[in-house]
Amino acid sequence: MCGIALILSDGEIQKGNPSLEELQSSLLRRGPDRLGLARVLLSSDGEVVIKTEVGEKVKEEGCSLELCLIGAELQLRGVNTICQPLVSPSGNILIFNGEIFGGIEVPPEKNDAEYLLHELELCCWGNEHKGKSVADVLSSIRGPWALIYWQIRSRTVWYGRDAFGRRSLLVREPTSEDKRFIISSVAPPSSKNSFDGTSITYSWQEIPCGIYSICLKEGTSIKEAVMDEKISKHEWMDPVLVDLINWERKHSGPDSILSATDVPLSSSAQKVLHVLRESVMRRTIVDTLIQQNGNKDEEGEAPIAILFSGGLDSMILAALLDQCLSKRYWIDLLNVSFDGESAPDRISAKSGLRELQHISPNRRWRLVEIDSSLSDLKCETDHVMSLIHPSKTYMDLNIGTALWLAAGGDGYVDMETCRPSHSRSRYKYRSKSRVLLIGSGADEQCAGYGRYRTKFRSGGWPALEEEMRLDMQRIWKRNMGRDDRCVSDCAKEARFPFLDEDVIRSLLELPLWEIANLEEPAGMGDKKILRQVANLLGLHEAALLPKRAIQFGTRIARESNKKVFGSNRAANQASAGSADIQLNAQ
Repeated sequence: MCGIALILSDGEIQKGNPSLEELQSSLLRRGPDRLGLARVLLSSDGEVVIKTEVGEKVKEEGCSLELCLIGAELQLRGVNTICQPLVSPSGNILIFNGEIFGGIEVPPEKNDAEYLLHELELCCWGNEHKGKSVADVLSSIRGPWALIYWQIRSRTVWYGRDAFGRRSLLVREPTSEDKRFIISSVAPPSSKNSFDGTSITYSWQEIPCGIYSICLKEGTSIKEAVMDEKISKHEWMDPVLVDLINWERKHSGPDSILSATDVPLSSSAQKVLHVLRESVMRRTIVDTLIQQNGNKDEEGEAPIAILFSGGLDSMILAALLDQCLSKRYWIDLLNVSFDGESAPDRISAKSGLRELQHISPNRRWRLVEIDSSLSDLKCETDHVMSLIHPSKTYMDLNIGTALWLAAGGDGYVDMETCRPSHSRSRYKYRSKSRVLLIGSGADEQCAGYGRYRTKFRSGGWPALEEEMRLDMQRIWKRNMGRDDRCVSDCAKEARFPFLDEDVIRSLLELPLWEIANLEEPAGMGDKKILRQVANLLGLHEAALLPKRAIQFGTRIARESNKKVFGSNRAANQASAGSADIQLNAQ
């Protein structure tokens, strides 16, 4: 995992807001292992010079355009340590934030970025028609990614993010005060554009999922290069990926009442269980991770953690991780509460832990209880606000805060709860797990949200299908970028097994009535297929749990509503969930 950025300037990369140092500082929180920088100096006469350090001069003589590429590395894969940006002998440069789980076969000893650069080196360019294009290679990747790539022969900057936006990538367009064009995984806190006394105007925007390129022809100015009509957006070249993006299924509504009847432990559930297990397995191979951290034999090591509410999705992930991970490792279950032992998610987490202990008594489970209060988080709240933007609602802030605290993993462990045979001992603990499994994507694909029931009542199966498609096609903007920034800020990598390409395809191959039947009560018909999967895993209590969003399960929404609006009732009247953050209320 990596923090990546590009500054395109007229040679004054260090001037403006954010400064180069501020950008590097924000990226380092995501990738503290190593920080690297490469500069590409383009002269008006076509000369290209590559440097790997920032010179003392603010502007190089004869330089008409400059590209500054920055990479901050959190290395999770590969045997040898690397430092991004990666510069090839031919002068191509890559900064890559992602994991390749398929499509391109990466040898076990190789780092993903190293091998991807090798593949991109073989791509055709300009008017060539032989070999693969850059878009061909990027379209073939299975897994989350965002990247910036300088192709020297064509003088082209390529950038983009995967089809579901599982890795953040933001853009800041040039302004009259700051003519630099900046792409970055995260926007530094100082780079909010303007204030009107209460609210924030943002100059950063999420880059929509896709592959983009900018050709820097000789004599081109920054303004000319980054005009909308000058930035090329490339089509996804893999037809299988295109089908997933379009999110079409053959069967939406049942042809008869009988076809909608629930079949316990169906073959469809067996199929979904298989692809989910494979998805978790791909995301939790830990051998090289442990070697990189030098903790292979450390007592109590937990290389993988789970954002754990004790709800249906996190219980399934925990049970599958137990099957994929050697029993010599602990599994950290990270649970956040803003109401101590009374929060619904704390109650269900302890109940869920008991069920996990029952199905896998030889596993060492560690429930990490992360307790907090908004009154104790003034500085932290300001920081999370900088991470979530350009998202800007109270709901975004509440979710982002809970995710940020969970990723930090700083809480307490009660050994009487985790190991009932031990004497009571509650101690301070901070999870060192660098990989965090999160259940994002389960609700969108399996009709978990309450509003889906409203759509179904008003428009039947077609309306339900359309609402789910809309959510999957905008998940990059509403969820994934925000969540990636909040988790990665703690030097952790979020991985989303439910958004694996094979899982998405398998769910789309099933008729919608096998996925959900919203004529049944909450806790039964919603996410029906996942409830069957839970039963197959022996999680019979978890299979009956209703959906509960993180902001409500942790009770951060209630605390936020009281602080900002005075009460939950006043917050509901003000539609607090979708209301924009007001600075004077913080």
